[in-house]
Amino acid sequence: MIQNQSQLMPTDAELEVLQLLWEYGESSVRFINDMLNKKREVGYTTTLKIMQIMNDKGLVARNTDQKSHLYRAVLQENKAKTKLVNEFISNAFNGSAKDLVMHALGNHQSTQNELDEIKALIQSLEKSRDMLFTIDTNWLQTWHGPSCIHCGKELWYLSFY
Repeated sequence: MIQNQSQLMPTDAELEVLQLLWEYGESSVRFINDMLNKKREVGYTTTLKIMQIMNDKGLVARNTDQKSHLYRAVLQENKAKTKLVNEFISNAFNGSAKDLVMHALGNHQSTQNELDEIKALIQSLEKSRDMLFTIDTNWLQTWHGPSCIHCGKELWYLSFY
């Protein structure tokens, strides 16, 4: 039974499999099992069962054209990560992204490169926000125009000069 992906979140074991499928693309159970065994011992039948359940849930799709069935991720990486992070922020940090960031930076030894990337992201977000919400009235001119031919309301124009 395929479930609604927008409401379905993978278990930790399923997330491990998805991360491998996102990284390597369509893969066999044997390949995924071999990759999982680089981190910890996992039996082939365990990996097979997890992937069969994931197929039933609609998290992965199985290609049965060959003797060795190949699986590919159906759940999109960005959507899954966004939902997981949002749920984590909501549950663990009472909805505060700031608290998550402060906790992560305070308890994790970040490299200078990571800190530079974080600073660049913050600057980019600030510029985007400023562009969306700031209007310098020195550059703005408004004037009334003709009436709308359909409803008769007066039209207003904005012009940047």
